[in-house]
Amino acid sequence: MVWDFFANNAEYSYGNATPGSEQDFAITVGDRVFFSLDSSVIEADAQRILVRQAEWLLLYPHHTIMIEGHADDRGTREYNLALGQRRAIAVRDYLVSLGVSPQRMKTMSYGKERPVAVCDDISCWNQNRRVVISITSGAVRKGFCQKSIFPIEKESFIAEKRAGRVNCLRA
Repeated sequence: MVWDFFANNAEYSYGNATPGSEQDFAITVGDRVFFSLDSSVIEADAQRILVRQAEWLLLYPHHTIMIEGHADDRGTREYNLALGQRRAIAVRDYLVSLGVSPQRMKTMSYGKERPVAVCDDISCWNQNRRVVISITSGAVRKGFCQKSIFPIEKESFIAEKRAGRVNCLRA
């Protein structure tokens, strides 16, 4: 099952996305795919999103991306870091198979360290078994708020905002 961040968060706007921006990527094609328990197999729902991501990335060849693998909180830290990395590599390899240059991509695993949902329930676990793709260079940042989409430390977010690299849609 694919969980659509924007469909489930009405406070965030679909409009105002600058073509080629991080927000455009997240809204237009989706910035995350989800996985089954203890799996790095890319299922049909995720494949459809990755095809759209590849098309977008081929349209904007100056962008580079970070592919972040995540896991739910069950299992050891070490196991979940390895699982998150397998998921990130699976996504990278799938995007490469669709024509995206591997030189434009980096992978990283956070394991269970950055959950988007915290509870002891399947609804939370499903949201945390994911790969998030973020634009790391070449992006137009105006009109995009990292805090609303990517879990980052509050201090980092404030520093980015003060430096003018983040302009929130909604504070």
